[in-house]
Amino acid sequence: MTRRISRPAVLHLRKLKGELGTNLPSLSRAKLTKLIEEAVVDAYTEEEQAVGFLTMIEEHLALPFPVKILGVDADVEKVDMALDGQIVAICRRGKTRQKIPILDLPLPTPTPAGVEWIAAYRRWCRGSW
Repeated sequence: MTRRISRPAVLHLRKLKGELGTNLPSLSRAKLTKLIEEAVVDAYTEEEQAVGFLTMIEEHLALPFPVKILGVDADVEKVDMALDGQIVAICRRGKTRQKIPILDLPLPTPTPAGVEWIAAYRRWCRGSW
């Protein structure tokens, strides 16, 4: 019997400028680092740091604002933290509410005030600050 050696597949993807479909502003590394440091000050665990970002997003993001999700118009009413620790946007259309991870949320043009906190949260989640 022949043994088969399986190796992980290697994919080479072209790096895209910015995040596809999110409409986040381009901010300097220094500006993002400053925002991250402000959000995580006095927070020791990852969970406490995530709560710091939730607090900053709640304080600075202009709510409500309109979004288009899968071609459907909705409004972002508030932000919250899901049980898995992700920050989510609570979107509403009529009587229907849906939680969408804030990093997956397609932002409108022009973007609402305070959106730089979402960009800082994205960078923090990647661990590249």
